Amino acid sequence: MTTGQIHVFERTTHEAHEWVNDLSGRLGWSSERDVLRLLRAVICRVRDHLQINEMAQLSAQLPIMLRGMYYEGWQPKLTPVRERHQDEFVAAIEKQVGEVLDYRGPEDIRVVFELLNARISRGEVDDVRANLPTELRDMWPAP
Repeated sequence: MTTGQIHVFERTTHEAHEWVNDLSGRLGWSSERDVLRLLRAVICRVRDHLQINEMAQLSAQLPIMLRGMYYEGWQPKLTPVRERHQDEFVAAIEKQVGEVLDYRGPEDIRVVFELLNARISRGEVDDVRANLPTELRDMWPAP
């Protein structure tokens, strides 16, 4: 393996870490593990609401390591989910987040959406939001 190939791994690790650090600062959380758990739960729940083409377009803008987490456990036959209400969306994320002490509910989910607004192209954010049910779209602030 050449040194150039190793740099690819370092770069993608660095990019994922930048996202986690950014979100950690926005949330004010100290545990990177908890921040990553919330980020993963939110992007995967959003994924489960999207048609395959839109889901793939969103994933293309994630750092490679986060993209792997985004697809891990995905079951195409179970998507898109039919959940339409914010409380169902929040409950599904809370089930994944578990016992994170710093978690404040929908407020923290909105912070993840703000991170996506900052890190994903505006056009893609608009496309993803347009594909979500109204209550979920209302929860995700426009970029």
